[in-house]
Amino acid sequence: MANRKVYMNGKFVDECEAKVSIFDSSLMFGDMVFEMTRSFNGEHFKLKEHIDRLFMGLKILRIELPESKEDVYNLCIKTAQMNQDAFDEDDEHRLLIDVSRGVLGIYEGINGIHRGYNLIIADFPLKWTVQGMGKLFSTGINNVITNQKVIPAHLMDPKIKNRSRLFYLMANIEASLFKGENNWPLMLDTDGYITEGSGDNFFIVKNNTVISPEGRNMLRGISRDYIMKDLCKTLDINVIEKNIEPYDVYEADEAFISATPFCMLPVTSLNSLKIGDGKPGKVFNKLIRLWSKNTGVDIIKQIESWNKGIENSKNKVTPYKFK
Repeated sequence: MANRKVYMNGKFVDECEAKVSIFDSSLMFGDMVFEMTRSFNGEHFKLKEHIDRLFMGLKILRIELPESKEDVYNLCIKTAQMNQDAFDEDDEHRLLIDVSRGVLGIYEGINGIHRGYNLIIADFPLKWTVQGMGKLFSTGINNVITNQKVIPAHLMDPKIKNRSRLFYLMANIEASLFKGENNWPLMLDTDGYITEGSGDNFFIVKNNTVISPEGRNMLRGISRDYIMKDLCKTLDINVIEKNIEPYDVYEADEAFISATPFCMLPVTSLNSLKIGDGKPGKVFNKLIRLWSKNTGVDIIKQIESWNKGIENSKNKVTPYKFK
């Protein structure tokens, strides 16, 4: 099988050779804007929307990128095409787009160092991220409200998808200490309202209405938008955004989360207390069936098929599991 290639600052290099300086602003300050996407049957889903969000973050953080949105889009497509022979037949693409400001000025005199911004585009199998999650579509997850709060927008805007994410990691660590299995963090803002998980958006369903926390102190997910503006609209399901307290979750009919790699997962309990009947809800099932139909991929069946071989990564740290 061919080695995967990474686009890095104007050229393609072997994945193991894609390296950023220890003096880069991304390492010094977490000063990096990024996006991660997925494909369905090899077709890149909402890639344009991800790139639009990337450029908004670059604008706000004043990171100058000479490449246009169209340039980045085309480089993403080219990167995926170059790596096609390095993927198994059942793999989907997981594009990773990183942009950093570059090395800090005081280090630019180092011989051989890369000066200026970094634009890095990698492509690896989606199943790395979601392997082992197949069972969660039937069992659901237990959200744990953590003591770790989100960073509120008036301090550092979480709507910018950036690498300063230590509060996400701390929430993961805290949730991993909770008794039982399938515990995922759910964070509050400083006013006590529910915001998001550590890389996913949260919804409840009450009286056939899908309710999302206000998009103020959270990363407004591409999947979140797709659910609210496309899927719910098609199914004629009412959608509202409002402040949600833990009490609202306890009395909800059902709940679920959304994120790019797994699309949606049911939330069947909060702090080990059942939500509704403690099973994936009717609205969740309607939404994920429509998402599967729209993309031509049975999302649940696909992720379940990647469960094999999961013992190789058991108990290792992943984006959604700390221990």
